[in-house]
Amino acid sequence: MLVVSLGIFAGVVLVTWLLSLVTREYSWVDRIWSLVPIAYVAVFAAGAGFADARLDVLLVLVALWGARLTFNFARKGGYAPGGEDYRWAILRERMRPWQFQVFNFAFISLYQNVILLLISLPAYTALRHRTPFGIADVVLTVVFLALLAGETIADQQQWNFQRHKHAELAAGREPARRFVQTGLFRYSRHPNFFFEQAQWWVVFGFGAAAARSPWQWTVAGAVLLTLLFLGSTRFTESISLSRYPEYADYQRRTSAQIPWRPRHSSP
Repeated sequence: MLVVSLGIFAGVVLVTWLLSLVTREYSWVDRIWSLVPIAYVAVFAAGAGFADARLDVLLVLVALWGARLTFNFARKGGYAPGGEDYRWAILRERMRPWQFQVFNFAFISLYQNVILLLISLPAYTALRHRTPFGIADVVLTVVFLALLAGETIADQQQWNFQRHKHAELAAGREPARRFVQTGLFRYSRHPNFFFEQAQWWVVFGFGAAAARSPWQWTVAGAVLLTLLFLGSTRFTESISLSRYPEYADYQRRTSAQIPWRPRHSSP
C-alpha cells in the first residue's frame, strides 16, 4: 500500500509541475490539495479491506475535510482560469525567472506534495498496527469534528466579510474595515490556519493511538505542515501590512494563530 501511495505521489508531482509549465499558472497543487490526501488514506483503508474501524473513520473524517476545503476553494474561484494564488505573482516580481522556476519545482510542486503525503501517513501506521478502536479514537474523532466546524465557521466569516467589502466598494463606499477582525478573527488573525493544522495533528493522533505510542516518525507530516503555515503566515502578513498600515495594530492586539483573548490596542 505504501508503494501505491508513492506511485500516486510521483504522478501528482509530475502532473502538477508539467501543468504549471504549460499553463504558466502555479496553483495546481492548491487545486489538488483537498483531494490527494483522501486518495492516500483510501489506499490504506483499502489495504485493510475497509474492515478496520479506525481506518474507515479516518477516511470519512479526511473526506469531510476535503469536501469542506474543496467547496471553499471553488467558491473563491480557485478552480477557474486565472485562479492562481496572488502570492505567486508577487514572488515572481521578486525573483529572476530561473529562480522562480527552481522554486516552482522544488517548493510548489515537490515539497508541498511531500507534505500532502506525509500528513496522510498516520493511516499507514494504523494499517500496520491494527489494534481495536477505543476511547482514544472516539475522543480524537470528536476533536477532529470540532476543529472542522471551527474552520468552517472561520471560512464563512471571512467569506461574508469579503462579499460585504466588495459590495461596499462596488457601491462607491469605503468599508468600515478593510480586513476581517470580528467573530473568530477577533481572537486569532488566522483561525482557519489554526484549525487546519490542528486537524492533521489529530490525524497523527489516530496513528499514535493505533501504535499505542506517540513516538512515531509519521509526526513529520504535522510538523512540516505547521512550519509551512508559519512561513506562509509571515509572507501573507507582510503583504497585508504593506496594503493596510492599520494591520500593525491588529497584529499587536490579536494572536497570530492560536485563538486567545485579544490584548488592548495601543494608544
